[in-house]
Amino acid sequence: MKGGNFVDYVKICCRSGRGGAGAVHFRREKFVPKGGPDGGDGGKGGSIILRGNAQKWTLLHLKYRKHVVAEHGKPGGKALCSGVSGKDVILEVPLGTVAKDADTEEVACEIVEDGQEFVLVPGGRGGLGNNHFKSPTNQTPRYAQPGEEGQEAWKILELKVLADVGLVGFPNAGKSTLLASISAAKPKIASYPFTTLTPNLGIVAYRDEQSFVMADIPGIIKGAHKGKGLGHRFLKHIERNASLLFMVPADTENIKEEYETLLFECEAYNKALLHKDRILAITKSDLIDEEIQSWLEEDLPQGIPIIFISSITGAGIIELKDMIWKQLNAPVE
Repeated sequence: MKGGNFVDYVKICCRSGRGGAGAVHFRREKFVPKGGPDGGDGGKGGSIILRGNAQKWTLLHLKYRKHVVAEHGKPGGKALCSGVSGKDVILEVPLGTVAKDADTEEVACEIVEDGQEFVLVPGGRGGLGNNHFKSPTNQTPRYAQPGEEGQEAWKILELKVLADVGLVGFPNAGKSTLLASISAAKPKIASYPFTTLTPNLGIVAYRDEQSFVMADIPGIIKGAHKGKGLGHRFLKHIERNASLLFMVPADTENIKEEYETLLFECEAYNKALLHKDRILAITKSDLIDEEIQSWLEEDLPQGIPIIFISSITGAGIIELKDMIWKQLNAPVE
């Protein structure tokens, strides 16, 4: 998918339908000149509903749809006939979509399963017909309920990419190159920073026809947790990944310091990210020899699986996939 077609944020005005009014009517037939009340109920107003669709990967189809309006319910009729309910508007969204109130930023729902539905803005209830108000002391009620008004609200839909493993690193750490080398994804690759501005997903083939999904997250920088360099837009995609693959180039001045900076940015944005499984991949290892690699290994972070890889020569790639697969399928403690 081209970067320009990836949309992960939309703001839309949702207006649900008004409920139909209940009817005031009395039964009048040839031999029943003074029948009782038979006014029907009004129809329910249409709702705005979100539905998860595993075949969608972006919110592009909603980018230019600023107003979503559902139908009003029809009024009730005679002979206890209920009015027709207004048609619901169903917005299909990719898995990983979060719906928020635009004013309060309160999270309304998170769509994480295919077919999952959530009523984002409910339609108004239909009014009761006069048949509901008859009583021994009032056998001919000449009133009915009006329909309930619909609701109008601005909503924000944010997409957080769902993937098994997310690639985390500074710009030009080799994330896109790795994804292109082990999957069919074709991310843009260049030697300048911020080549990747939107997440790219790739399905990585594993042994025995198994696979897992890898997400190339745009590079983050110092201060990303404060929003610097579109940090919030990038970091939010990491939240949905089951495992994180930190990537630091072998020619970095201080590998340990760069890894700790990346970890700090993740922690400052959302402390829950520290509970995810992590692997540290030292990329571009084709630029160094065994002697330099041995020297670098003496000052690497502790308590995390580490592997030297090269997406160009393929060194360490098979072992990396084994490590990722082991993490993803480790029994939950």
